[in-house]
Amino acid sequence: MSAGADGGCLFCAIAAGEQPGHMVFSDDVAVAFLDTRPVFKGHVLVAPMTHVETLADLPTPAVGPFFERVRSVSAAVEQGLESGGTFVAMNNRISQSVPHLHVHVVPRNRKDGLRGFFWPRTRYGDAAEAESFALRIREALPPGR
Repeated sequence: MSAGADGGCLFCAIAAGEQPGHMVFSDDVAVAFLDTRPVFKGHVLVAPMTHVETLADLPTPAVGPFFERVRSVSAAVEQGLESGGTFVAMNNRISQSVPHLHVHVVPRNRKDGLRGFFWPRTRYGDAAEAESFALRIREALPPGR
């Protein structure tokens, strides 16, 4: 289901060919195109063909096939650009400039100037505080996960 021109989603519109994009890959599962504001040249966005806003919204049967496409694009970025590796990242809601699930595949090379993550890092006060965060997350997981 597309949310292109009628639904207002830019990524759906690119996938449907209603908006321009420098297409890298497209099939019935995913679309991959160059980011218009790349961290480094060759920065690709991989998005599900079906409109979903976050990873939690992606139907379980679609997760594997979608990430197979992400894996393939990551390998192609390394090989095609002769980069040393890739940085693969995803935002959910916060810092997600287009509300359509997408994975960033950024070519990387040693000493390319990118340092760590794009946000400040912090520390836990102690092991007990760290464990309290781990416990809260564990308890929120679905049974059997």
